[in-house]
Amino acid sequence: MIGFVNGEIEDLYEDQILIDCGFMGYNIYVCKNVIENYSIGDELKLYTYLNVREDAMNLFGFLSKDELKIFKLLITVNGIGPKGALAVLTTMSPNDLRFAIFKDDAKMISKVPGIGAKTAQKVILELKDKLDIGFDVDNNNSQSIYDYNNSEKDDIVDEAIQALVALGYTQKEVAKIVKGCDLSMCSTTEDVIKVVLKNI
Repeated sequence: MIGFVNGEIEDLYEDQILIDCGFMGYNIYVCKNVIENYSIGDELKLYTYLNVREDAMNLFGFLSKDELKIFKLLITVNGIGPKGALAVLTTMSPNDLRFAIFKDDAKMISKVPGIGAKTAQKVILELKDKLDIGFDVDNNNSQSIYDYNNSEKDDIVDEAIQALVALGYTQKEVAKIVKGCDLSMCSTTEDVIKVVLKNI
């Protein structure tokens, strides 16, 4: 119904902002990082989702279409409502969530306030086939594509993949190459990037 809202921030609240769109102002629920990083008077464009209930109509806003897409998927998970989905996106970026789902990392997702271990597992089970993770996921294999039982190594490889995606490569093609690379001698993100670039 309302695809996006573009205007000046009139006021900031604990979990909402008021955007002046000329002759109308919209109260919009947003992630806390929006409230923390923007000020009254700033111009802001938010992609929106209108949640309609019997007793209320609430507007939720996001800085990117990707965040909106993830939000819409999260609220399809049993046990996660709009505010729960907002809490996920406040704690994790869309790519963080993709990596957690790909790696079956319920522990990472359960760090979100209000999301317990069971709900985190539901997120993985219900969204793995719906979410465009950008990798070739083998549903019978919950092992990380990196084949390391080392969270620090996983973090380094995650950072390298995100950096290569920022350079214009797709997550899918980078992940395929990472699977075939020997990263055992890599100790930094830069090391991983150099090895992957040699194999592209």
